[in-house]
Amino acid sequence: MVMKLVLDTNAYSGLMRGQAEIVCHVRSADQIYLPAPVVGELLFGFRRGNRLQQNKQQLQQFVNAPSVMFVPTDKEVCDRYALVLHQLKSKGSPIPTNNIWIAAHTLALGADLLSSDHHFAAIDGLSWIEPDE
Repeated sequence: MVMKLVLDTNAYSGLMRGQAEIVCHVRSADQIYLPAPVVGELLFGFRRGNRLQQNKQQLQQFVNAPSVMFVPTDKEVCDRYALVLHQLKSKGSPIPTNNIWIAAHTLALGADLLSSDHHFAAIDGLSWIEPDE
């Protein structure tokens, strides 16, 4: 079975810091995905720091790895977004919009999401891996 892993923003950051459990999950994955909302959040964070160019280069090197893929938002992801948002509103469980988009990408890919963000527990059918902090 192929292990497909979506990295949330905090998982990518943990990977770059060498957080052991995240490194282990990433190394065991056959395919690693970075959805557009994650890349946007990362680039925003880079702009707030003092290592913009170094961080952008490190991200580009990561995305260029053979097992890593940037995932744009397509019609299937948009449909998953609408389904997840509807589900969350029906349950009265709002979560940040970018997390809904990240979950939609993960569901569309049929992948596991690596994230320490507890909002993802509210999404039915999402395969979520929560690393120890």
